[in-house]
Order: sequence, then C-alpha cells, then structure tokens
Amino acid sequence: MHNANIHEAKTHLSKLIESVLAGEDVIISRAGKPLVRLIPYEGASKPRTPGAWKGRVVMAEDFNAELAEVNALFYGPTDGLAE
Repeated sequence: MHNANIHEAKTHLSKLIESVLAGEDVIISRAGKPLVRLIPYEGASKPRTPGAWKGRVVMAEDFNAELAEVNALFYGPTDGLAE
C-alpha cells in the first residue's frame, strides 16, 4: 500500500495511477489522515433491458382505490356533514 500526501498526489498523479492499475493500493492523505483511496475504474455494467420483470409482478385490481383511512389523514375525518 502506498500512502501519498496531497502535494505528492498532485505532482505524481500519473505514477500513482500506474501503481493502482498494477494492483497496488494508493491512499491520499492530508496531515497524515487518510482522505481518499484510488481504485481502478471497472466500467459500467451492461445496459438494463426494459421488461425484465414482465409477468413477475401482479398488481391488485383495487391498487388505486381510495382508502377512507388515508383520506382521513389528508382531509380530516368525514362524519357525514356536508361541506
């Protein structure tokens, strides 16, 4: 593992990158306290394919139905009085 201060990191960034790509851990510190760790970029995962869950999820027929308990929380209890 290689510990570098910020000044060294700015001065020798390309060498630190080469070390990381060679498998070495590189930690950048300020005043002796570790701040960040350099790691190699692994690339993005493969693009997502829409519809992968098609047929696996079932919604209840009354999914969007209003619930008196929820309406009471938003609008106050309804006790049959006209507004």
